[in-house]
Amino acid sequence: MSTSLHHRAIEHLGTRIVAGFLPTGHVMLAEQLEDELKVSRSVVREAVRVLQSLGLVETIKRVGIRVLPASRWNPFDPLVIRWRLAGDGRGAQLRSLAELRSAVEPVAAELAAAHAPAELRRELLEVSVAMRDAGRSGDVPRFLELDIHFHSLLLTGSGNEMFANLVGQVAETLTGRTVHGLMPDHPGETALQWHMDVAEAISAGDAGAAREASNRIMRHTISEMEGGWEDQPRVFASVRPR
Repeated sequence: MSTSLHHRAIEHLGTRIVAGFLPTGHVMLAEQLEDELKVSRSVVREAVRVLQSLGLVETIKRVGIRVLPASRWNPFDPLVIRWRLAGDGRGAQLRSLAELRSAVEPVAAELAAAHAPAELRRELLEVSVAMRDAGRSGDVPRFLELDIHFHSLLLTGSGNEMFANLVGQVAETLTGRTVHGLMPDHPGETALQWHMDVAEAISAGDAGAAREASNRIMRHTISEMEGGWEDQPRVFASVRPR
């Protein structure tokens, strides 16, 4: 099976579902998707299997492939996040992600200051310095790479495996903000320094300072972006246990 065909089928269907072009309750047939996407039945079957795992569709015997409501989607999956960031609901998705990060990352920084291994502390310091240099030079791709690395180290350094499993979500957030032009070419010196403050506090084992520096980053992030979600409604849907 061609990996590129498989990926294209998933992206095509996933983006259309999340954007609402294929609304809740819409039913698709495998043979129709074969014709539409110009792929084999096996590619369609594997793509549908991925979308089922994300909660976007369900297959019903003798009916077809039915689109499920947003309340059934897995909001933590990086693919769902990427598709939402690409659509009209970008502001609401950024708000949800920023609020999630503001609840988790300062605690992760505090835990990393208390528990992270020495090698990770050293690496975090090195990455924070490299981030400053890339930010000052306006090297956007390099800065994004380092920014993702920094926050991944922060989450994994907490020693909490559930925090560590948010790495993909944070990576999609940072990538989406960059791809959609929501990040400056030259980050502010203050923000760059706050990242170094987090790394230095974790290196020194100062849990309180690490948490406060991470808090400053998240408060600044929210203040920068909240204009983009002011008119976006919040969702108060009941969610079924998975």
